[in-house]
Amino acid sequence: MTGIQALERKYPTLPMKPGYMARIEFEYIRHGTQTLMANLDIATGQIVAPSIGPTRTEDDFAAHIAQTVATDPEARWTFVTDNLNTHQSEALVKLVAQHCHLPDDLGVKEKHGILLSMASRSAFLADPSHAIHFVYTPKHSSWLNQIEIWFSILVRRVLKRSSFLSAADLRQKLLDFIAFFNKTAKPFKWTYAGRPLQA
Repeated sequence: MTGIQALERKYPTLPMKPGYMARIEFEYIRHGTQTLMANLDIATGQIVAPSIGPTRTEDDFAAHIAQTVATDPEARWTFVTDNLNTHQSEALVKLVAQHCHLPDDLGVKEKHGILLSMASRSAFLADPSHAIHFVYTPKHSSWLNQIEIWFSILVRRVLKRSSFLSAADLRQKLLDFIAFFNKTAKPFKWTYAGRPLQA
């Protein structure tokens, strides 16, 4: 989740009173943005090893995956992601190859081998025989990834009406909400029955 703005309301919210809803100040002071990378464990419903920082580069994402895998290095990991270029990067291929003790000859980016193109990197990362592998959702199908459900909860409960004094304040409130959420987390139950859309 990128570009989470640390907005501080310029004036306090006017409280609710008979005949009037609470009124949130529309003017704000910007304190920068943060990016949240989070993993939803679909078996428990908990958020695992979140990363919060100012950027979302391929190195940031590879570091996030390494941090997640470090929580259980012997496990087999399946990550469901969209087709963003950072999810199919050279840094990620190198991380998976190193963790899975695969040959070092990965080629050269945009020239040859596994690193040749995004398609070749994606095929390597999606190989289910690796201890870490990725499943990529089809384009325009982010709703298939359950972390998107959790992101909508985060927006409604933490971000929508809040005021943050700084980027550090935003970061801490995100971490506090994750800790709170994980205490009572349960797996999501999808209710969509799979009926085709009516014309």
